[in-house]
Amino acid sequence: MKRRLSIGSAVVLVAAVVAVVVWGRPDDAEGGARLTTVRGVIGSEKLAFFSDPRVAEAFARHGLEVEVDPAGSRQIATSVDLDRYEFAFPSSSPAAQRIQRDRKTTAAHTPFQSPMAVATFEPIVELLDTAGVVTGGAGDYRVLDVARYLELTRAGTRWDQLPGNTAYPARKNVLVTTTNPAESNSAAMYLSIVSFVANGDTVVGTPEQEAAVLPDVARLFRDQGYTQNSTEGPFEDYLAAGMGKTPLALIYESQYLDRLRRADGSIRADMRLLYLAPTVYSKHTLVPLSDRGDQVGRLLSTDPELTRLAATFGFRTSDPRVFADVMGAHAPADLVDAVEPPSFETLERLLDAVAP
Repeated sequence: MKRRLSIGSAVVLVAAVVAVVVWGRPDDAEGGARLTTVRGVIGSEKLAFFSDPRVAEAFARHGLEVEVDPAGSRQIATSVDLDRYEFAFPSSSPAAQRIQRDRKTTAAHTPFQSPMAVATFEPIVELLDTAGVVTGGAGDYRVLDVARYLELTRAGTRWDQLPGNTAYPARKNVLVTTTNPAESNSAAMYLSIVSFVANGDTVVGTPEQEAAVLPDVARLFRDQGYTQNSTEGPFEDYLAAGMGKTPLALIYESQYLDRLRRADGSIRADMRLLYLAPTVYSKHTLVPLSDRGDQVGRLLSTDPELTRLAATFGFRTSDPRVFADVMGAHAPADLVDAVEPPSFETLERLLDAVAP
């Protein structure tokens, strides 16, 4: 009798375990339909978005389970084996254009974008304001005037040489901390901005123009010394080490806004976000490599829940009203002083020339 009870209990236990595995499977969509897995390769700054359970649930409602691998945008366009994926999602339009050309496709989706900006501190803003490098933007925000900044860097100006500087008398050059131009999209976007200004406010487009701007733009990277491979590196230094180590950090606007909206204490009272004048929008462009990859791009562009979730991560969405509604007074609704990056080929040659 005891043996029969034990066997019966075991059967019930196995049945319960099977029920948990089957009914609680994360790859089952609502209604019990099995999810279709779609694999993509993405710029690393979008990894937190794709890893969010709310994003996974939104895709699941459309029958999709989206799996992603992070990589640098330059790598995605040149060295990643795209045959393994159903979509490529770099962080810049030049990289996407290169992929489109190589894959002989015109299909693309740009569900969100983020302008380049500089994370800094109020004492630094005041110093650069006095020096004429920080000015008012077209709206209620402050900007770093790139032309005036280049004048300082051409002269090799140190922080302790700025007039009336008692807040940050460091014996090092006034420089924005960037990432490694050989690896990182944010450095490529920064190079797009400074080369535009150094070229007389014109997008660099010829070998002669490339040669002319290189002396000005190369020192902006060379004089930094060691640079990190991901924008998360200098941003985390900015958050953790403060003004002493990183007075000016080049970042995506979305990184700062994401932390600001979290209200987790990482953005402190003396921290400030400066926009660049001019700036470049890093346009996150998805190139579909299959029909299912195209579905992911369409959902990111049109699904209201995914659009709102992207805005909560600080991305400027295809519907600007969503971004404005989510971010409110945390960010200007629009930035008028924005320029386009050079072609992928021109940008590649400039990046090779300035890389350490």
